[in-house]
This record gives sequence, structure tokens and C-alpha cells, in this order.
Amino acid sequence: MRAVSNTSPVSNLAAIGRLSLLKSQFSEIWIPTFVREELNAHPDPRTLEAIREVLDRGWIRCASPAKSRLLDVLLLHLHRGEAEAIALAVDLSVDLVVIDEQEGRELASRVGLQVTGVLGVLLRGKRDGDVTALKPEIQALREKANFFIAPFLEAEVLAAAGG
Repeated sequence: MRAVSNTSPVSNLAAIGRLSLLKSQFSEIWIPTFVREELNAHPDPRTLEAIREVLDRGWIRCASPAKSRLLDVLLLHLHRGEAEAIALAVDLSVDLVVIDEQEGRELASRVGLQVTGVLGVLLRGKRDGDVTALKPEIQALREKANFFIAPFLEAEVLAAAGG
């Protein structure tokens, strides 16, 4: 399965030491050039080191989306990283876009893309046996990445994982 990610899922997974989930779940993972720039400016040294390590190893690939009407429209509504991730996903005809922000997820779905986010990656990791329990991972996201998850969504994700 091939995927494109925007900044936050890569950054959040790096913050909790779970970037390897992307490698195990996707045959190819792409990011737009702008997302790479954002990731290379991460303020936390440990997270930045983890990000740079996977970028240097090349299993997260980088490309720029083609200039297009779609990209122009997306840029009117989204942050540049999200807009470029969606446009690149369309350009590359990937299976999935990994994006957490609600508006980005909605627009990605509208253009026909399958969508997941960091919680979906963790849930799949749990189902694949790469993650033992989701509750500690969610807590780590809160503590290390300042990740917000609404209580109802956390309850849904934990129920889907079987506790």
C-alpha cells in the first residue's frame, strides 16, 4: 500500500518513537517537499533526530506536487503542507493519505482519497501486533506531541482496538 503524509502524522509518530509503523504499514510513504522542510525545522531535538534518520535512510520519499488547479484550490482552504499532501497523493495515485486535521481529511475524501491519521496508524499497528496497547500510545501523544484527541474519539478508537 502506498501513502502520502502531511507533517503532523510523521512528527507525532516520531515524537513517540513509532515512525517504524509507517514503514511496516506502507510499501511507499511520500511527503511533499514543503512537509520535509517543516519536519526539518522540528523544535524538539529527539524528534528531529528520529525524523532525519528516516529521511536519510530514504524510506520516506519526497516529491513536489505538480502545479494544478486542484493545488490552487486546496491552498485557498488549507495549510500548505496539507494542500500539497493531498495534491501529491492525487498526482501519485496512492492508496491513502495520512492526515490528522479535520478540514484536510474532509477535502481529501472529497477528491476521492482514502484517509487515515495517526490514530488510524496506531490502530492498524495494534491489529497487526506491532502495538501492544493503544491507551499508552495515546497518552504518549498527549505528553510528547501535545496531541489533542476528543474524549468521544478516544473512546471509539479504544473500543475498535478491543480496549
